Amino acid sequence: MLKRLSVISAVLIACASFSTGAWADSDGQDLPTVKRQLPQYTADGQLLLPKNFHQWIYVGSPLTPNALNGGKANFPEYHNVYIEPGSYAIYKKTGEFPEGTIFVKELQLTTPQQFPDGSRNEPSGRGLFPGKFNGADVTVKDSKRFAATDGWGYFNFNHFEPKAKMAKVKAKEECAYCHIASAKKDDVWTQFYRLLDDDGHLNPNYKPEAQ
Repeated sequence: MLKRLSVISAVLIACASFSTGAWADSDGQDLPTVKRQLPQYTADGQLLLPKNFHQWIYVGSPLTPNALNGGKANFPEYHNVYIEPGSYAIYKKTGEFPEGTIFVKELQLTTPQQFPDGSRNEPSGRGLFPGKFNGADVTVKDSKRFAATDGWGYFNFNHFEPKAKMAKVKAKEECAYCHIASAKKDDVWTQFYRLLDDDGHLNPNYKPEAQ
C-alpha cells in the first residue's frame, strides 16, 4: 500500500512540475535552450535548402489570391512560413532576431476555384483551400554577408516543384526593397505572424545584459 502511494505521489509531482513549466512558457518566461540549425552554403555562396523545415515553428500563412487581385497577384499562393526553432527561442526571450535566423516560406497553391472570387465548396463550407506545394523562398539574417540588403539575404528555391536544392542570393530590387519599405519589424512581416508580434507574445521579464 505504501509503495503504491509513493508511486502515485511521484506521478502527481511530475505532473505538477510539467504543468508549471508549461504555464511558465505560455506566460512568456524563459524558454529552454534549443540547439540552432544555422544556414549552410556551398563553396560559391549558394544557400542549401534547410532540412526538415516542416518540423520548425510555424508562424503563419498569408494569402493574396489571384481572384481578389484582378487575376494578377504578385504572390497568389499560401505563404506557409516557418522559423528555425533555436532562433525562435532567442527571439521570444529578447525580442530581436539573432544573427543566423532562418525563415522558410513554402508556397502552396489554392485548390481550383468554382466561383469568381476564387472560392469553392467543400464539406466544411465555401472558402479558399490549400492545394499543391509550389516551391519555396528562404530568408537568412547575416548583417555582414548581406549588408547590401539591410542584413537579410533572400533566396528563391523555385516557384514550382520540385524545390531547388540550392539557390543564389537575390538582388535588392527583387525582394529586399519591399521588406525594407513595408515589413513591421527588422524587415520581417511580424504584423502577419502573431507568434512573432510584440503584442503580448514576448518575454515581459527580459532585461538586456549590461554592455
